[in-house]
Amino acid sequence: MTETLNPTRDDFAALLDEQLQGRDLGEGQVVHGRVVGIEKDIVIIDVGLKTEGRIAMREFGQGEGAVLPKVGDNVEVYLERVENAMGEAVISRDKARREEAWTR
Repeated sequence: MTETLNPTRDDFAALLDEQLQGRDLGEGQVVHGRVVGIEKDIVIIDVGLKTEGRIAMREFGQGEGAVLPKVGDNVEVYLERVENAMGEAVISRDKARREEAWTR
């Protein structure tokens, strides 16, 4: 007879911790990510966590001269939270820019 596995939230948390060991990803810092999709006015970014984060396109600029991201682009984003109530990474391009300006 095959045993059915029912992983718990703690099991997932332990697995995530194991995956993040050796990576320098932590809340409250700027991290590198890759644009993996664009839906209407939302940019979907993979920062190496179990789920992607979503950022409004407007955070990448508006008006003339704005360089909008494309799928495959590498971007720097601020990691606010590893996971929100919906299981998504909470990230911000605006906060990454402010952090960059502060450290100059």
